[in-house]
Amino acid sequence: MAGLRDFAERYTAAWCSGQPARVAGFYAPRGSLTINSGSPSVGRDAIQAAAQSFMTALPGMKVTMDSLRVDGECVIYSWTLTGANTGSGGTGRCVCISGFERWLIGQDGLIARSHGQFDEREYERQLRHGAG
Repeated sequence: MAGLRDFAERYTAAWCSGQPARVAGFYAPRGSLTINSGSPSVGRDAIQAAAQSFMTALPGMKVTMDSLRVDGECVIYSWTLTGANTGSGGTGRCVCISGFERWLIGQDGLIARSHGQFDEREYERQLRHGAG
């Protein structure tokens, strides 16, 4: 579990870095990231684009790891994201949203598949009105 915790801490730091390629580097070359009920982002370029969309909307965002646990063959990575929607066309409102990712780690030690979940309606509400 110590190696997995180190991996998750480095993944968290990648999300805070403002460098979406760092996030994509935690995924297998043909790995996938699905956010809520959206279409999967498959491959590092697509994952990088998905990470970029959050980093553009919330420049300087901070992600914290709330918990990490193993659930059968999967790893559950729970997180909280905070930031201000000050990107191009942003509302300037602060956002604080929690969610989780369910990872399947491949033989190469990278994320083969991740399915992330957060309350999208609450996120949209905070973009309009702010957290709190």
